[in-house]
Amino acid sequence: MTNPRLAQDTPQGRYYTDPAGGPALVSVTNVLDTAVNKRALIPWAVKLTTEHVLDNLAEVNARIDDDRPTLTREIKAVHRDVKETASNLGDRIHTAAEQHILGAPVADDSEVAPYLAQLIHWLTMWGVDLDEHIEATECTVFHRRLGYAGTADLLIWLPTGPGGGMQLWLIDFKTSATRSAKSVYPENTLQLAALRYAETVLLPDDTDAPMPPIQRTGVLNLRAKSHALVEMPAGRDAHAAFRGLLQGARWLHDAPSTYPALLAPGQTAPARRRTPRKAA
Repeated sequence: MTNPRLAQDTPQGRYYTDPAGGPALVSVTNVLDTAVNKRALIPWAVKLTTEHVLDNLAEVNARIDDDRPTLTREIKAVHRDVKETASNLGDRIHTAAEQHILGAPVADDSEVAPYLAQLIHWLTMWGVDLDEHIEATECTVFHRRLGYAGTADLLIWLPTGPGGGMQLWLIDFKTSATRSAKSVYPENTLQLAALRYAETVLLPDDTDAPMPPIQRTGVLNLRAKSHALVEMPAGRDAHAAFRGLLQGARWLHDAPSTYPALLAPGQTAPARRRTPRKAA
């Protein structure tokens, strides 16, 4: 995940600040994380943790009696560390991609270089002229009426129309060190639809411009040794589905985390006991 200039991390996830002074706008990825991705991450985290324990069974058995608290903390952190490492690499790849597309110097990063090479290969195969065919990169889009915002990785003209005519694509970069270059998730369609049907593009001086009509949408999967552009059906039906998730995410963000217990007639609430926090 990249770090857009107007995005702020809050206890309820990422929100965008509106330079026009309106209310904060929930990010598209925050909506999907709240309503979709958290459930999907549970089996992934269980699988990763189980594999770690099995791969290091001798060490786990040796420490289980004498070093149980520390061992527990380390095992619980396995999936989080992997996720943070992958997220950090993804951010660096996105930054390098933006710098290359804008013709800016790209930092020397041996981990990023293979992914950037795949992007450059893809641009070359499609005959992309960076000055002529790039509409925008890493641009912030707003839908103030619905209350959300997001960042579009790439708006680009490609010769995919009838007779090789140019069409404007909205493309989202996805990176992974393990997944196939052809693999996508259904929620990628929802993300693209939310961005596609935003009302406003924010210009570099924080003024507004209308969101240009997008003709096609897709995910560009970048891998260390391959790449693939996968077209996604991010139409109005997908946008309607996203709006339902948006409403649910907002409700969850605003809902209290605790509710008072109902006491029977004449019952007195017990005094709250202070208990020490368990070690993580």
